[in-house]
This record gives sequence, C-alpha cells and structure tokens, in this order.
Amino acid sequence: MKIALAGGGAFGEKHLDGLKNIDGVEVTALVGRTLEPTQAMADKYGVSFATTDYDEMLTRDDVDAVILATPTQMHADQSIKAMDAGKHVEVEIPLADSWADCEAVLAKQEETGLVCMVGHTRRFNPSHQYVHKQIKAGEYNIQQMDVQTYFFRRKNINAKGQARSWTDHLLWHHAAHTVDLFAYQAGPIVQANAIQGPIHPELGIAMDMSIQMKAESGAICTLSLSFNNDGPLGTFFRYIGDNATYIARYDDLVNGKEEVIDVSKVDVSMNGIELQDREFIAAIREGREPNSSVAQVLPCYKVLHDLEGQLG
Repeated sequence: MKIALAGGGAFGEKHLDGLKNIDGVEVTALVGRTLEPTQAMADKYGVSFATTDYDEMLTRDDVDAVILATPTQMHADQSIKAMDAGKHVEVEIPLADSWADCEAVLAKQEETGLVCMVGHTRRFNPSHQYVHKQIKAGEYNIQQMDVQTYFFRRKNINAKGQARSWTDHLLWHHAAHTVDLFAYQAGPIVQANAIQGPIHPELGIAMDMSIQMKAESGAICTLSLSFNNDGPLGTFFRYIGDNATYIARYDDLVNGKEEVIDVSKVDVSMNGIELQDREFIAAIREGREPNSSVAQVLPCYKVLHDLEGQLG
C-alpha cells in the first residue's frame, strides 16, 4: 500500500508516526505548502518525493491512496480530486466547512466506489472504544455526556505552536468530534441548540461556544468549547451512564473516582491516530466500507450545518 500525505503540519506528523507501525505501508509522497519544510519532513521520515504541487502528486503511479491533513477549506476539493484520480482518501476532520461541500464529497464517493474516510479519531481512541463495546454488548446506556473542548488560541497557531496559514473553527472542526461521537455512542441526534460568544476582531470567529444535543435514545449532551481557556488544554469527555461514570482524556480512561481503567487490550495500539490509519488501510485491502466513512459521518455535518444556521 503506497500512501501520499498532504499536509506537513502537526497532524501530518502524527499520521507519519502512525503509518510507520503498519505492515506493508509505504509513504511515497509528501505534499506541503512550502518546499523547504516539506522536504525536511520527507527527509526525517524517509519519504522519497516531496512537492508543493498536489495535482502533480495525483498523477504518480506509486500512490494508491491519499491522506489529507491540509487546511479545512481545502478538504472537499482535494478529496474529490483524489477520487477523480482513482485514489482512496482519508481526509482529516472536518470533512468540509459547508453542507454543500460535504454532500459533494459523498456524491463523488458513491460515483467512484472508492474508500473515502473522515478522521473522526474519537471513534478509534481506546478510551471511547471501551465504552462503545459496552454499549454494543447491552451492558451500558448513556444518560448524559458532558464535554469540554478547551484551547488557548488567541493567535492563529497550530497544535505545535506554529503560525497557521488558515483559521480554525470551533463549530466545523472541534465540535464535529463530539457531535459525531455522541451520535456514535448514543444514537441519532434529534435536537441540537447552540449559542456563541463575541467574534474575535482579527480571526473573525467566535472564541467561545456552547452546544446542547439530545439523541433519539433520550440521552443528552452538553458541549463547551473555547479558544480563550488558559488552563488544562484538550478535550475531556464525561460519560454518565445507567451503571457507571467514565472520563475519557484522548486515549486514556478513568472512572468517576479517577481510578484508571486499563484499555491497553482494547485494540492493537494505544494511539488513536494509528488505529484510524489502520482502519483506512484495512478497508482498502478488504474492499469494504470503513468505520467513519463519509456516508457514516455525514449526519454529523448536517447537525453542524443546522447549528450554523441558528448562530447566524
């Protein structure tokens, strides 16, 4: 399996770290915005070809599939171009930042029959997999999820503290993780409401947001998001269920008393990004729909679209 990675930022590096652990996978091309840092990353990971030309990469015979860790605004167009070139696609979250673009990507996937998967990593974190397996076994029912997604990002920087060429978004990017996970764990979302704080004068986005959701099962979810929070950073999920409380912090899980739950045997790795990439590769090899396919996650983006309408 020969993979091209587009996007040499913080998340691109996470994918390179995960892919090197998967048997039979070779990263044959790296695409970035500027050549010098892209070449440096290619040299670091032993990738033989580096370029700033995405379209040129798509013409190569040594590329079976493309992983997109590029700016949000490029995701839909690059996904469609890759499928037009006969390449399978794993596109990082979010699939797009508009409902029309999300629908266009799904239409192209249905037209081509290629694997098109979206990087909804929470489906793959061992912590959330542990809870999901209990739900599927009928051993656990969610009553409420309480989620905090907090960053200190008053300037336009990425997860490594480097300047970004594009603007991130609390609704279309960071809320997408929780909206999809809530539906994945509790069932289809039937009600959603949102409010947001002031718009940042330079970035042009709301820096604080609150979202409430209700699932068909009756479970509810409260999501608080902030780019203003100068405290513990990241996303923290509290599951309140009929017989237990769990707190998930990325790949790690504790109960309501902060006692550690061993999730090391849930899957073959403790790295959610690697597990996500493993699913992408396996789906291509086995000719099947992956978990977190564009079709499976599309309802999440319809919710985001409706919430955007509420926010005006």
